[in-house]
Amino acid sequence: MADTRPTASIEAVESGLAAQGYIASRQIATAVYLSQQIDKPILVEGPAGVGKTELAKAIAAWRGMKMIRLQCYEGLDEAKALYEWKYAKQLLYTQILKDKLGEVLGGAQTLGAALDQLHTFGDVFFSKEFVEPRPLLQALEQPNGCVLLIDEIDKSDAEFESLLLEILSDFQVTIPELGTVSAVAPPTVILTSNSERDLGDALKRRCLHLHIGFPEQRLEERIVESRVPGISQTLRRQMVGFIHEIRSLDLKKLPSVSEAIDWARVLVLLQANELDHEIVKDTLNVLLKYEADIEAATPQISAFIAKASRQGVFS
Repeated sequence: MADTRPTASIEAVESGLAAQGYIASRQIATAVYLSQQIDKPILVEGPAGVGKTELAKAIAAWRGMKMIRLQCYEGLDEAKALYEWKYAKQLLYTQILKDKLGEVLGGAQTLGAALDQLHTFGDVFFSKEFVEPRPLLQALEQPNGCVLLIDEIDKSDAEFESLLLEILSDFQVTIPELGTVSAVAPPTVILTSNSERDLGDALKRRCLHLHIGFPEQRLEERIVESRVPGISQTLRRQMVGFIHEIRSLDLKKLPSVSEAIDWARVLVLLQANELDHEIVKDTLNVLLKYEADIEAATPQISAFIAKASRQGVFS
């Protein structure tokens, strides 16, 4: 059953998310806590793969709420995000009305009376019965609330932001034919952005801002331990230290937390006890996604392993 009550403390948020395998920094837990207390969406920005989308999933799992996801892309419009009309059903209704026209007009004696009768039935075409709700409207209609994830908002057009403003500020939306539809229970709204374009001030004003960057080494070790429990402490410290050294290079794409988790799983699968030059060289393609980045990092492998190993001894 969904728990729609605000969480009692920041520590409760940390433990609740940790129970779902999401190790949150104090900053992340504070933003989630405040969002619940003041009913405000969170705009989560940061590089790809640091856990922005996973945060929404973890909140939904922790609070026992349904998660509704709207994946943004260029050209996304109202029909795909909010609602559209069930045209096939309207067409079927038109045919039925045509077949029953005599019964509908009844005893209408004048053209005006007949038009009035038809007008009464015509309004039904644009009633709630003929609306096909899309993610935004679905989120407002959830009786027990939900987590609404608006993913990669920066990939949508700037004009799409204006469609969200009423929802983000008042948890309602105005549909011309139906009027204002208000949320049955205000959803928990998480917007994510990889900062591919600047978002408008109007949207930012309606949200709490949270930036998730690459975590510090100790936090990343906890994340890896949570997601890959079979990894040894020595290997975990070495690989996280190595990744932090890799991130100091000028690469096209720096390895993210999700790639760190994938690499840890691969090293466990290969039964590695510690890092060495050969296993890093053979599995570097798991960590780095561009050949140019692999070529830039390969000469540094031995030096980075040695440095990561020394840091592990003194940590």
